Amino acid sequence: MDRNTSHPPHDGLLSPVVAGCWRLHEWGFDVAARVRWIEQALELGIITFDHADIYGGYRVEALFGEALAAAPGLRERLRLVSKCGIKLVCDARPAHAIKSYDGSREHVVASVEASLRALRTDRLDLLLLHRPDLLADPDEIAATFDDLRRAGKVLHFGVSNHTPSQFALLHRRIPLVTNQLELSPLQMQALADGTLEQALDLGLPPMIWSPLAGGRLFRGDDEQARRVRAVLEALGAEHGVSAATVAYAWILRHPSRPVPITGSSRIEALAEATAALALRLPAEAWYRVWQASMGHEVA
Repeated sequence: MDRNTSHPPHDGLLSPVVAGCWRLHEWGFDVAARVRWIEQALELGIITFDHADIYGGYRVEALFGEALAAAPGLRERLRLVSKCGIKLVCDARPAHAIKSYDGSREHVVASVEASLRALRTDRLDLLLLHRPDLLADPDEIAATFDDLRRAGKVLHFGVSNHTPSQFALLHRRIPLVTNQLELSPLQMQALADGTLEQALDLGLPPMIWSPLAGGRLFRGDDEQARRVRAVLEALGAEHGVSAATVAYAWILRHPSRPVPITGSSRIEALAEATAALALRLPAEAWYRVWQASMGHEVA
C-alpha cells in the first residue's frame, strides 16, 4: 500500500476527513451516545464537524450543542463548520413562505446567531454560504463577513455549491478558504466544470460532500453504479482495503487536496474514510474508476 502524505490538516481548520452531521437527528443517539461519537471521531484524527443551520429541519445543531454542553472540554478539541443561506419551509421557520436562498446581511447575521445559540458556542470556526443567492450583493456579503470576523463570531469563511465565477466574485472581496462541492466516483462534474482547477490554482482545498454518492455507490442497482462498484471492489482486494476506502482514496488522489465529508453514525464507516489517507492510488487505477463511471475510455 503506497503511503499518501499529501493530505495534512489544513492550518488546523479542516482535518483531512470531516465528520458530517446532516443526519444526526435520524440516528436515535441520546446525549451520551452523541458525546461518544464525537470522541471516537476525534480519536480517528477527525477534528472538523460539518453542520448547516437547516439540517434536520433546524434541529441538528441543537443536538450537537447538547453534547458539547455535556462534555465542555470537547469544544476546544474540535472545529465547527456551519452553513447558511437556504430558507426552508418548516415548522421551525413558519415565516418562510417558500424555499429560497438568502445571502442578505440580515439573514446571514440572524443565522449565525441562531447557530451559535444552538451549538452552545461563542464562535464558528468556518461559515459557508450554502447556495449562491442570485440576488445577493457580494459587497454586502463581504462586509457582513468582515463584521462577523471582527466580532469574533466567525473565524473563517467559504462557500458551498458555487461555480468558479461565483467563488471568484466573492473571493476578490474577502478571503475564502474553501468551496464545498459534490464529488464521487458517480458524480464527476467538478472534474469538468473548473471548480477543482480553481481550488488547485488558489491552493484552497475543496470540501467534498456525498463522496459515496449518498450510498448509491454501494446500494445502487443502476448500470453505472454496478460498473464502478466492481472496479472499487477489485482495487480494494488488490490493496487490502474496503471498496469504500478506495472510493475515498480516489477523491483524495486529486492534487487540489480534497477534504471528504463522511456522515455516518458508524465509527467503522469513519475509519474506512481515514484509512484512505494511507492509500495513494496509482494513476492507472484512478482512471480505471473514471472509465467505469463514464462508460468509455479517455478520448
